[in-house]
Parts: sequence; C-alpha cells; structure tokens
Amino acid sequence: QVQLVESGGGLVQAGGSLRLSCAASGRTSLITAMGWFRQAPGKQREVVATITVDGNSNYADSVKGRFTISRDSGKNTMDLQMNSLKPEDTAVYFCRAELGWYLYWGQGTQVTVSS
Repeated sequence: QVQLVESGGGLVQAGGSLRLSCAASGRTSLITAMGWFRQAPGKQREVVATITVDGNSNYADSVKGRFTISRDSGKNTMDLQMNSLKPEDTAVYFCRAELGWYLYWGQGTQVTVSS
C-alpha cells in the first residue's frame, strides 16, 4: 500500500505561481504512474497532469504550457509547478498513485487564485 500527502497549496493572485508537492510512502517501488487531479466546488474531479515511471507526461488542455509535472524517485516525491495561474484553476488538488490496478489518493490541498 501507498500513502500520499500533498503540500504547497495556498492563495495567490492571477498570474502568480505555486509549486505543489506530493510525498509518497509505503511500497513506492510498485508505483507505475502518478498524477495530479483537481476538483472545484460543484464540479467533477478532473485530471490535471500525469507522469509514468519512464517519465512520459501528459497534461489537460487547460493547463498545457503553464503547468509542469515532475517526479523524483529518490525522494519519493511528485511536484506540480503551476505558472500563470488563473481564477479557474481554483480547486482542491489531489495526488494519485497507480499500483497496477490499484489507485491511491491523497487528502488534497487547496489552491485559490484571486482575480
């Protein structure tokens, strides 16, 4: 099993930047892929970015060119660098790890972008 803890959320003005971090513990060697998801009030949870063990990454169209996902296997962490933030980026951001068929989620961290 894997435990995930997000950090780095906060309040920022539009156009600003934040860096989120996800710390993984447990059987981290079994992780096949990780990703960041977000959920705004009254909306469905959506994928923001994903990254596989070999480093291949994918991004939602809404964040391409602004967000960058990365993994550090040695530190068992995954980061999301968020630049040029927009009010519509406001949401709770969740870290997710895939261990084959199994999915593990963190508790989430709040990101609020003011106009």
